Amino acid sequence: MSLSMYQASVPVFIRMLGNLRRLLEKGAAYADIRKFDATALPDSRLFADMFPLSRQVQIATDNAKGCAARLAGIEPPKFEDSERTIPELIDRLDKTLAFLQTLQPSQIDGSEERPITLQLRSGTLNFNGQSYLLHFALPNFYFHVTTAYNLLRHNGVEIGKPDFLGRD
Repeated sequence: MSLSMYQASVPVFIRMLGNLRRLLEKGAAYADIRKFDATALPDSRLFADMFPLSRQVQIATDNAKGCAARLAGIEPPKFEDSERTIPELIDRLDKTLAFLQTLQPSQIDGSEERPITLQLRSGTLNFNGQSYLLHFALPNFYFHVTTAYNLLRHNGVEIGKPDFLGRD
C-alpha cells in the first residue's frame, strides 16, 4: 500500500500541532506556578539572532496551513502574527487545526505533480507537490516545532521527548 499525499501531510500537521498545543499548555502552567510575566516565554529566544517562541509557533502554523492549502489548490487562511501570550498562541494553533480538519483526502491526493511556487524574500522557489511537501514544507515545519520545543525546555518547562512525539 502506498502513502498518499494527504496521509503524509494533513494528519502529520494535525498531530504535531496538537503536540505543540500541549507543550504550550505545559509552558503556561509552568509560568503560572513560577509566577512570571505571561510574555516571558513567547518572547524567549535561544540566541539573539533567532526568532522568539511566538514567531516559531506562527511559522509552524503558517507552514502547516500553507502547505495543506497549496497541495489542495486553495488559498490558505491568513493570520495577523500578533500573538504575544501563550493563550493567544494556543488560539492560533486551534484556528490552524480547525482549518486542517476541513480538508479532505480528495482535495490533496494526486497533488504530487501540482506546480507549487513560493515567493520568498530570497527569491522564487518552484516545486512539484511531492518535492515541496517532502523536501521543503515538512522539514521547515519540523524545524520550527522543534525550535519551539527547545525554547520551552531551555526555559525550564518540564517536557521531554514523549511530549514532543505525542501519544496515540
